[in-house]
Amino acid sequence: MNPYIGITDFTTIGQVREMIKLFRSNQLSGLNRMLHVGVMMSYKTLHGIPSKWQAAFPAKENIAAIFGPSMAYNCLHYADYDNNPDLWKSLDKAISFGGLYIDALQLDMVWPDPGQVANGVDLCRKPIEVILQIGKNALDEVDNDPRAVVGKLADYEGVIHRVLLDKSMGKGLGMDAGALIPFARAIRERFPTLGIGAAGGLGPETIHLVEPLVREFPDLSIDAQGRLRPSGNALDPIDWKMAGTYLTKAQQIFA
Repeated sequence: MNPYIGITDFTTIGQVREMIKLFRSNQLSGLNRMLHVGVMMSYKTLHGIPSKWQAAFPAKENIAAIFGPSMAYNCLHYADYDNNPDLWKSLDKAISFGGLYIDALQLDMVWPDPGQVANGVDLCRKPIEVILQIGKNALDEVDNDPRAVVGKLADYEGVIHRVLLDKSMGKGLGMDAGALIPFARAIRERFPTLGIGAAGGLGPETIHLVEPLVREFPDLSIDAQGRLRPSGNALDPIDWKMAGTYLTKAQQIFA
């Protein structure tokens, strides 16, 4: 399983092409790292319910056009922190809007029902990976105990392929890599084939915050969102010059 460097909040295929060009120009021979192209969707934007995010997220009908063929690791981020009912139906519908070239689905949720996740993904009949975000609320629910996290993850065996440790959850809060290391260690020990990622306030001026994790887990995946705009507010559009600088610095760290 190849690790990735992620940017979340793409809204057009032109942005994707620009970042892929930059990523490839900086990629050293022999490195197996992928560019993660993250596109946001929520329960509300999927079901046409008014939301403050509807202006920031692409229309669901436009998502398939953002994911190009074999260009990158195309990931649809599905956010539902209220854990609404009939998750399997929503996931099946959400994945369908990813089109032909969706590679992964990230669940920005609080310990969603693994059976419903499996049913929703199976219905789409596409060989996609599933990433489970383990965010602040999910960690609080298990008293921030790495052993409890591993116990929870046992229910997802065979359902998910990667986890993303993310206490910021798109809000741009700076990463405390030292606080995430015990969780990454516990997950790696119990589930050695599960991909591990980390996010939280990473950007062109803060990418160094992840270095303690990278030193111990060189196959770590990362993702960035909130700190890729001057305001730090995910409701604002990404500054693609900032995103490009972040991408270049991240590649240098992993090189």
